[in-house]
Amino acid sequence: MGGSGEVRSDVLSSLFSRGAGTDPRHLGELAVELGIPVADLLVVAGRPVPAGLLPPGRDAKVMKQFAHRVSHCDHSQLAALVDFTGSLPRPAAPEPFVEPRWPGKSRPPETRLAALLCALLRNRGFGIRELPFLGLSLSTLRSMVWRCDPSPHRQQQLAALAGPLGWTLPDLFAVAGEPYPEGLRPVVHCHHLGQVFTAAVPLTTAQLIETAREADRLSLREDRGTWQPVSEGFAEQCPDRSEELPTK
Repeated sequence: MGGSGEVRSDVLSSLFSRGAGTDPRHLGELAVELGIPVADLLVVAGRPVPAGLLPPGRDAKVMKQFAHRVSHCDHSQLAALVDFTGSLPRPAAPEPFVEPRWPGKSRPPETRLAALLCALLRNRGFGIRELPFLGLSLSTLRSMVWRCDPSPHRQQQLAALAGPLGWTLPDLFAVAGEPYPEGLRPVVHCHHLGQVFTAAVPLTTAQLIETAREADRLSLREDRGTWQPVSEGFAEQCPDRSEELPTK
Protein backbone atom coordinates (compact mmCIF):
# COMPACT_ATOMS: atom_id res chain seq x y z
CA MET A 1 0.00 0.00 0.00
CA GLY A 2 2.83 2.41 0.89
CA GLY A 3 4.16 2.15 -2.69
CA SER A 4 1.21 3.93 -4.29
CA GLY A 5 0.48 7.52 -3.31
CA GLU A 6 -2.94 7.32 -4.93
CA VAL A 7 -3.95 4.22 -2.97
CA ARG A 8 -2.55 5.74 0.23
CA SER A 9 -4.61 8.91 -0.26
CA ASP A 10 -7.72 6.84 -0.97
CA VAL A 11 -7.23 4.83 2.23
CA LEU A 12 -6.84 7.94 4.40
CA SER A 13 -9.76 9.71 2.75
CA SER A 14 -11.98 6.64 3.17
CA LEU A 15 -11.03 6.23 6.84
CA PHE A 16 -11.87 9.86 7.54
CA SER A 17 -15.23 9.71 5.79
CA ARG A 18 -16.48 6.33 7.01
CA GLY A 19 -13.89 4.67 9.24
CA ALA A 20 -15.70 4.68 12.60
CA GLY A 21 -16.59 1.00 12.26
CA THR A 22 -13.02 -0.09 11.56
CA ASP A 23 -11.57 -2.52 14.07
CA PRO A 24 -8.93 -0.79 16.27
CA ARG A 25 -6.56 -3.73 15.86
CA HIS A 26 -6.70 -3.36 12.08
CA LEU A 27 -6.13 0.39 12.47
CA GLY A 28 -3.01 -0.36 14.51
CA GLU A 29 -1.65 -2.63 11.80
CA LEU A 30 -2.52 -0.10 9.12
CA ALA A 31 -0.82 2.69 11.08
CA VAL A 32 2.43 0.71 11.10
CA GLU A 33 2.14 0.07 7.37
CA LEU A 34 1.49 3.74 6.61
CA GLY A 35 4.08 5.05 9.08
CA ILE A 36 1.46 7.13 10.93
CA PRO A 37 1.11 7.15 14.75
CA VAL A 38 -1.62 4.78 15.92
CA ALA A 39 -3.25 7.58 17.93
CA ASP A 40 -3.50 9.69 14.79
CA LEU A 41 -5.06 6.96 12.66
CA LEU A 42 -7.58 6.28 15.41
CA VAL A 43 -8.81 9.88 15.34
CA VAL A 44 -8.83 9.91 11.53
CA ALA A 45 -11.22 6.95 11.74
CA GLY A 46 -13.29 8.65 14.45
CA ARG A 47 -12.24 6.23 17.18
CA PRO A 48 -11.28 7.14 20.77
CA VAL A 49 -7.60 7.20 21.68
CA PRO A 50 -6.53 5.08 24.70
CA ALA A 51 -4.98 7.07 27.53
CA GLY A 52 -1.73 5.16 27.14
CA LEU A 53 -1.17 6.72 23.71
CA LEU A 54 -1.68 10.30 24.92
CA PRO A 55 0.96 12.52 26.53
CA PRO A 56 1.14 12.96 30.30
CA GLY A 57 0.14 16.23 31.94
CA ARG A 58 2.90 18.75 31.20
CA ASP A 59 3.65 22.40 31.86
CA ALA A 60 2.37 24.50 28.93
CA LYS A 61 5.17 27.08 29.18
CA VAL A 62 7.79 24.33 29.03
CA MET A 63 6.01 22.79 26.05
CA LYS A 64 6.07 26.15 24.26
CA GLN A 65 9.79 26.66 24.90
CA PHE A 66 10.55 23.08 23.91
CA ALA A 67 8.72 23.43 20.57
CA HIS A 68 10.44 26.72 19.79
CA ARG A 69 13.94 25.52 20.59
CA VAL A 70 13.58 22.26 18.65
CA SER A 71 12.47 24.29 15.60
CA HIS A 72 15.97 25.77 15.34
CA CYS A 73 17.48 22.37 14.51
CA ASP A 74 18.31 21.30 10.97
CA HIS A 75 17.45 17.86 9.61
CA SER A 76 20.45 15.94 10.93
CA GLN A 77 19.91 17.52 14.34
CA LEU A 78 16.20 16.67 14.29
CA ALA A 79 17.08 13.04 13.57
CA ALA A 80 19.51 13.09 16.50
CA LEU A 81 16.77 14.49 18.74
CA VAL A 82 14.40 11.67 17.79
CA ASP A 83 17.11 9.22 18.91
CA PHE A 84 17.70 11.26 22.06
CA THR A 85 14.03 11.15 23.09
CA GLY A 86 14.04 7.40 22.54
CA SER A 87 16.99 7.03 24.89
CA LEU A 88 15.27 8.74 27.81
CA PRO A 89 13.89 6.39 30.47
CA ARG A 90 10.17 5.85 30.75
CA PRO A 91 8.79 6.01 34.31
CA ALA A 92 8.07 2.56 35.73
CA ALA A 93 4.91 3.90 37.38
CA PRO A 94 3.39 6.59 35.15
CA GLU A 95 1.73 9.55 36.83
CA PRO A 96 -2.08 9.55 36.90
CA PHE A 97 -3.39 10.36 33.45
CA VAL A 98 -4.55 13.92 32.90
CA GLU A 99 -6.62 14.48 29.77
CA PRO A 100 -4.74 17.02 27.62
CA ARG A 101 -6.70 20.21 27.31
CA TRP A 102 -8.57 20.70 24.07
CA PRO A 103 -6.60 23.03 21.78
CA GLY A 104 -9.68 25.15 21.06
CA LYS A 105 -10.30 25.65 24.79
CA SER A 106 -13.90 26.75 25.42
CA ARG A 107 -14.90 26.82 21.75
CA PRO A 108 -15.52 23.24 20.62
CA PRO A 109 -14.96 22.36 16.96
CA GLU A 110 -18.04 22.59 14.76
CA THR A 111 -16.79 20.62 11.76
CA ARG A 112 -15.26 17.17 11.38
CA LEU A 113 -12.00 18.54 9.96
CA ALA A 114 -11.61 21.05 12.80
CA ALA A 115 -12.22 18.25 15.31
CA LEU A 116 -9.55 16.15 13.59
CA LEU A 117 -6.98 18.97 13.74
CA CYS A 118 -7.82 19.47 17.42
CA ALA A 119 -7.32 15.79 18.10
CA LEU A 120 -4.01 15.64 16.24
CA LEU A 121 -2.72 18.59 18.29
CA ARG A 122 -4.00 17.00 21.50
CA ASN A 123 -2.24 13.74 20.61
CA ARG A 124 1.03 15.68 20.91
CA GLY A 125 0.04 17.74 23.95
CA PHE A 126 -0.14 21.02 22.03
CA GLY A 127 -2.49 23.91 22.57
CA ILE A 128 -2.58 26.69 20.00
CA ARG A 129 -0.16 28.86 21.98
CA GLU A 130 2.38 26.06 22.41
CA LEU A 131 2.99 25.62 18.69
CA PRO A 132 6.22 26.95 17.19
CA PHE A 133 6.05 29.89 14.81
CA LEU A 134 4.03 28.83 11.75
CA GLY A 135 3.54 32.08 9.87
CA LEU A 136 -0.14 32.00 10.89
CA SER A 137 -1.91 34.34 13.29
CA LEU A 138 -3.48 33.05 16.50
CA SER A 139 -6.91 34.02 15.15
CA THR A 140 -6.30 31.89 12.04
CA LEU A 141 -5.21 28.91 14.14
CA ARG A 142 -8.24 29.28 16.40
CA SER A 143 -10.47 29.36 13.33
CA MET A 144 -8.83 26.19 12.01
CA VAL A 145 -9.63 24.24 15.19
CA TRP A 146 -13.13 25.71 15.32
CA ARG A 147 -14.45 25.31 11.76
CA CYS A 148 -11.64 25.11 9.15
CA ASP A 149 -14.14 26.00 6.44
CA PRO A 150 -13.22 25.73 2.76
CA SER A 151 -11.47 28.88 1.58
CA PRO A 152 -8.81 29.99 -0.92
CA HIS A 153 -6.37 30.02 2.00
CA ARG A 154 -7.05 26.59 3.48
CA GLN A 155 -4.37 24.79 1.50
CA GLN A 156 -1.67 27.18 2.74
CA GLN A 157 -3.01 26.90 6.31
CA LEU A 158 -2.87 23.11 6.21
CA ALA A 159 0.61 23.27 4.66
CA ALA A 160 1.76 25.36 7.64
CA LEU A 161 0.27 23.02 10.26
CA ALA A 162 1.29 19.70 8.68
CA GLY A 163 4.98 19.99 9.60
CA PRO A 164 4.60 20.32 13.39
CA LEU A 165 2.07 17.47 13.28
CA GLY A 166 4.66 15.26 11.56
CA TRP A 167 2.31 14.72 8.61
CA THR A 168 3.28 14.98 4.97
CA LEU A 169 1.23 17.39 2.92
CA PRO A 170 -0.30 14.71 0.63
CA ASP A 171 -1.50 12.72 3.67
CA LEU A 172 -3.05 15.71 5.47
CA PHE A 173 -4.63 16.98 2.28
CA ALA A 174 -6.13 13.53 1.67
CA VAL A 175 -7.99 13.46 4.99
CA ALA A 176 -8.99 17.12 4.54
CA GLY A 177 -10.51 16.36 1.14
CA GLU A 178 -8.27 18.96 -0.50
CA PRO A 179 -6.60 18.39 -3.87
CA TYR A 180 -2.85 18.35 -3.40
CA PRO A 181 -1.05 20.66 -5.84
CA GLU A 182 2.26 18.99 -6.67
CA GLY A 183 4.14 22.28 -6.39
CA LEU A 184 2.89 23.13 -2.89
CA ARG A 185 5.55 22.87 -0.21
CA PRO A 186 5.65 23.30 3.58
CA VAL A 187 5.50 26.96 4.56
CA VAL A 188 8.02 26.96 7.40
CA HIS A 189 8.48 23.43 8.75
CA CYS A 190 8.38 20.02 7.13
CA HIS A 191 7.21 16.80 8.78
CA HIS A 192 10.66 16.05 10.17
CA LEU A 193 10.11 18.68 12.88
CA GLY A 194 6.86 16.96 13.82
CA GLN A 195 8.64 13.64 14.09
CA VAL A 196 10.47 15.03 17.12
CA PHE A 197 7.21 16.23 18.67
CA THR A 198 5.66 12.82 18.04
CA ALA A 199 8.66 11.03 19.57
CA ALA A 200 8.36 13.32 22.59
CA VAL A 201 4.74 12.38 23.35
CA PRO A 202 5.64 10.11 26.34
CA LEU A 203 8.07 12.62 27.89
CA THR A 204 7.49 14.36 31.21
CA THR A 205 7.97 18.09 31.78
CA ALA A 206 11.47 17.48 33.16
CA GLN A 207 12.38 15.40 30.10
CA LEU A 208 11.07 18.11 27.77
CA ILE A 209 13.43 20.56 29.50
CA GLU A 210 16.29 18.08 29.03
CA THR A 211 15.43 17.62 25.36
CA ALA A 212 15.21 21.38 24.80
CA ARG A 213 18.71 21.75 26.24
CA GLU A 214 19.94 19.03 23.90
CA ALA A 215 18.31 20.89 20.99
CA ASP A 216 20.22 24.04 21.97
CA ARG A 217 23.45 22.08 22.20
CA LEU A 218 22.96 20.57 18.76
CA SER A 219 21.84 23.76 17.01
CA LEU A 220 24.39 25.96 18.82
CA ARG A 221 21.50 28.29 19.57
CA GLU A 222 22.19 30.60 22.48
CA ASP A 223 19.40 30.59 25.06
CA ARG A 224 18.87 34.28 25.78
CA GLY A 225 16.26 33.63 28.43
CA THR A 226 13.54 35.47 26.52
CA TRP A 227 10.76 34.28 24.27
CA GLN A 228 11.37 35.08 20.63
CA PRO A 229 8.50 33.96 18.39
CA VAL A 230 10.67 33.24 15.35
CA SER A 231 11.81 29.86 14.05
CA GLU A 232 14.62 29.11 11.68
CA GLY A 233 12.58 26.76 9.51
CA PHE A 234 14.49 24.27 7.35
CA ALA A 235 11.68 23.22 5.03
CA GLU A 236 13.59 24.42 1.97
CA GLN A 237 16.41 21.98 2.75
CA CYS A 238 14.12 19.02 3.44
CA PRO A 239 15.71 15.76 2.18
CA ASP A 240 12.37 14.80 0.65
CA ARG A 241 12.86 17.52 -1.95
CA SER A 242 16.02 15.90 -3.29
CA GLU A 243 13.77 13.40 -5.09
CA GLU A 244 12.25 16.30 -7.07
CA LEU A 245 15.57 17.60 -8.40
CA PRO A 246 16.24 16.77 -12.05
CA THR A 247 19.07 14.35 -12.66
CA LYS A 248 21.89 15.46 -14.94
